[in-house]
Amino acid sequence: MKRFARTLRFALALALAGAGVAGCAKKEEGTRTLQFWTIGREGEAVAKLLPEFEREHPGLHVEVQQLPLTAAHQKLLTAYAGDSTPDITQLGNTWIPEMVALGALEPLDARVAASKVVDPKDYFAAIWATNVIDGRLYGVPWYVDTRLLFYRKDLLAKVGYDHPPRDWAEWRAMMAKLSQPPGKAYGVLLPTNEFEQLLALALQSDDPLLRDDGRYGNFRSPGFKKALAFYVSLFKDQQAPMMTNVGIGNPWAAFGQGFFAFYLSGPWNIGEFRQRLPKEQQGDWGTTPLPGPTGPGASNAGGSSLVIFRRSQHKDDAWALIEFLSRPAIQARFYEILGDMPPRRSSWEIPALKNDDKAAAFRYQLERVKPTPPVAEWERIVTEMQLVAAQAAHGDLTIDQAAEEIDRRADRLLEKRRWMLDHGKKATP
Repeated sequence: MKRFARTLRFALALALAGAGVAGCAKKEEGTRTLQFWTIGREGEAVAKLLPEFEREHPGLHVEVQQLPLTAAHQKLLTAYAGDSTPDITQLGNTWIPEMVALGALEPLDARVAASKVVDPKDYFAAIWATNVIDGRLYGVPWYVDTRLLFYRKDLLAKVGYDHPPRDWAEWRAMMAKLSQPPGKAYGVLLPTNEFEQLLALALQSDDPLLRDDGRYGNFRSPGFKKALAFYVSLFKDQQAPMMTNVGIGNPWAAFGQGFFAFYLSGPWNIGEFRQRLPKEQQGDWGTTPLPGPTGPGASNAGGSSLVIFRRSQHKDDAWALIEFLSRPAIQARFYEILGDMPPRRSSWEIPALKNDDKAAAFRYQLERVKPTPPVAEWERIVTEMQLVAAQAAHGDLTIDQAAEEIDRRADRLLEKRRWMLDHGKKATP
């Protein structure tokens, strides 16, 4: 999920468990109440759409609860353990495997097959695939997130390029020219405490990141080691600063000042750069799909989906809300309110997206995204991946040593999954 990160505090979750409830209208006596949990700003935006849904469904009231981003994951687990889950929730698509492993979610295959609104063929294929676990569908994509390059067109022009990079070799050549003087300017910003950038590079390979049905890490594969070597070389050659996202402080100002020319990030930064850079610089930057080793590259299939909990007593009403929020016209309004990009191709026909040159690169990239391995342990695995990659970037580990260590840590995290699968039981977190 976009901006789902990844610091989860149990105490905070409990403290905030009852906070943030906001119904979209005053509940009238005799109405049915549908509990809908959202995460972050999405709750504020969806509340503006729900009065129309309630008018279409007399007698049905939607009660929205906004979960703080840092507490959402634990709040959902706590609610499941306490048999107090809502009817419907927004769920980051990397969290779906965990909830499916718990048996918490309702399969949606039959409802989609009968729906006149939700058309799987209209969705970006890899985004849809993140909701399919062991051949069954458990969520419907609500909005999408992926990573690509924000870049300074004017700085590229100064070093002789009138186009963004088309493969890794050209990208490296550009960054070498842009990283002058050494230690004062850099080609790219890759915060060393964020896993998303290395993950996007790793997804360029045809080698899977896990092997044997998700039982073991596959980070010693040639494809991952090639991505890791490329990533590490950018720090070694001073084409990326050895900084965390805390160290960089204000990346938007640094981008505008020319401290770095490329920024591997997501769609929310379109709005940030438009707001934070001065008017005279708005023509100096653009977005472009990620280059791959030999041509157009893949990226991550991120985003958030809508799911129904098995324990819901209002599953038909919950599905009606999912269908409502899946209408292209409603998705278009949701984008205009919040800026979350829609998962349906037809929703991209609205002028606000179709005529936006900064959004166009995301539309292209979304046809070239890949889902991450559908295992409950995935976010812990990529956190360990980045910790080891940072050691390699500092020169403490070779590429082979780092790949072996990431595999070792992944295998340890997957130990319970292996035991469950090998004993014919359903893997649980």
